[in-house]
Amino acid sequence: MASGWANDGAVQDQIDSTIEDAVARARSGLPKGESAKFCEECGEPIPEARRQAIPGVQLCVNCQREKDLHNSTFAGYNRRGSKDSQLR
Repeated sequence: MASGWANDGAVQDQIDSTIEDAVARARSGLPKGESAKFCEECGEPIPEARRQAIPGVQLCVNCQREKDLHNSTFAGYNRRGSKDSQLR
């Protein structure tokens, strides 16, 4: 289907790019290295089961929950390019 200046697969390319960016952002937030025995934020002990389940974990469950809530506000980029989104 002809859509002006866009290539035939332009919409799918935008979708793929958005997904790749989201996956890369999620992977960059994964812990790496050796797990800590005590939380970096509050100093509480991190349970052994959590340290084994998530290699490289540095935060206790409560501090991780707070961090996740703070990071969930990421809006990303508007790749739709609709006229309405450009006028706002």
